[in-house]
Amino acid sequence: MDEQLRIILIIIISVCIFGLIVFVIVKNYIKNKIDYLVKEEKNKKSK
Repeated sequence: MDEQLRIILIIIISVCIFGLIVFVIVKNYIKNKIDYLVKEEKNKKSK
């Protein structure tokens, strides 16, 4: 039973770490994309 519990905990922790990494990458990508689109929109309005 101890061995199964340890394996389950390792899997859960690994999935959590992977999820956090993916979340941070996606968040930064979306933030950069929004900043770029806002900058483009400002350039269009100023012209």
